[in-house]
Amino acid sequence: MLKTVFDPEIPVDVYSLGMVYKIDLQDDGVVNIDMTLTAPNCPAADFIFEDVRQKVESVEGVTSANVQLVFEPEWDIRMMTDEARLELGMM
Repeated sequence: MLKTVFDPEIPVDVYSLGMVYKIDLQDDGVVNIDMTLTAPNCPAADFIFEDVRQKVESVEGVTSANVQLVFEPEWDIRMMTDEARLELGMM
């Protein structure tokens, strides 16, 4: 489901961009997600995090999703998948 969430300024999903650092599914259906932004002052941050929360909560068996913004480790382009780099013309 995370591959359906896009940063409005980048035509690649947040998962392929390497912005998702941890996904932890609890036995009670709660999903805890640690993720970051490509830039600390991203104007679309609230939109992205709410989109992640809503889409993960739409998955059958998920009771709620908690999205935590983290900045460690600092995001850089090496965290992107090869496909994401290719899509953005970085290969």
